[in-house]
Amino acid sequence: MVAAQRDIWRPTQLLKAFEQVDFHPSLSKTAALWSSAPITIRLDDLDKICAALNCTVGDLMLAEAVHDADLDAAPARAIGDRSGPAAPTAGARKRGARRVPPPN
Repeated sequence: MVAAQRDIWRPTQLLKAFEQVDFHPSLSKTAALWSSAPITIRLDDLDKICAALNCTVGDLMLAEAVHDADLDAAPARAIGDRSGPAAPTAGARKRGARRVPPPN
């Protein structure tokens, strides 16, 4: 939507806008950004994208609501609470051949 408001309709046009603000992603990365929402994006890349499109981060991203089910899935526990899965413990060394350290 932001790109359309800037009269950018193709990934190649978006790439030219990126190059004007000294941001040089590959055409394939630009096309991937154009065609779908990325799972992750580096903050400095996001700043450059905003500079190229003359917009804010809020114009590009929507906040997702936190689902209550996700919060209820793992109940809060106090640090040191021993109920739940057992933690690894130190045990006696097995008898047998001594372990040789790796060569340097």
